[in-house]
Amino acid sequence: MGKNDRLLPAEITGSLGQVVIGRQIIVLESTRSTNDFLRQMLTAELAEGIIVFAEEQTAGRGQRANQWHSAPHQGLWFSILLRPEIPVAESARLTTWAAEAVAETIRAQLHLAPAIKPPNDVYMGSRKVCGVLVETVAGCGPHFAAIAGIGVNVNQPLEAFPAELQERAGSLAMAAGRAIDRREFAVALIRELDRSYAANF
Repeated sequence: MGKNDRLLPAEITGSLGQVVIGRQIIVLESTRSTNDFLRQMLTAELAEGIIVFAEEQTAGRGQRANQWHSAPHQGLWFSILLRPEIPVAESARLTTWAAEAVAETIRAQLHLAPAIKPPNDVYMGSRKVCGVLVETVAGCGPHFAAIAGIGVNVNQPLEAFPAELQERAGSLAMAAGRAIDRREFAVALIRELDRSYAANF
C-alpha cells in the first residue's frame, strides 16, 4: 500500500451515507496529535461527529502519557468530537464504546478474533493493534464535549515498530497475513462507531 494509499475526505464521506459521526472529515498530512488538533478547533458551535485524521502523528499520545507510535500512511490515527448526553462521571463509557466498535469492525471485516484489554486497548493475540484515548472538555455547550482519539495499526510490518515495541505491538495486516485497504476499513469502522454511538448514547 504505502504512500499511494491515501485517505481522501471526499471518498470516505461519499461512502458513508447519512451519519452523525463522520459528517465532516479532515485529513492532515502530519500533526503532533489529532486530539490536540481537534481540541484547538473546538468551539461551542462545532458540530458533533467531526473527525480529524492524520497520516502521521509526531507526538501521538496514549493512556498514562504514553507515546503512541504513528507510522506514516500505515495506520488510522483519528479523533472524533462527541457531545454525549450523559453525566461527565460516566465518560469512561466512551472508551469502552470505542474499543468495542474497533473490535467489532475487525471481526466483521477481517474475520479475526480480537480481544479487548480493558479499559482501552484491542489486541490480536499477544500484540496490541489499537488504543483509545478519550479526553473530556467542560464548558463547550450545554453538556460536555469529549474528544475520542483512536489509533489502529493497519499495515505495519513488524520492523516498522521501534525495537522496544516489537515484542508487543502488532497490526491488522500482521494478523491477517495480507495488506488491508485502509479506506475500506476506515469506512466500516466509522459506520460501526456511528451506529453504536446512536444506540448507546
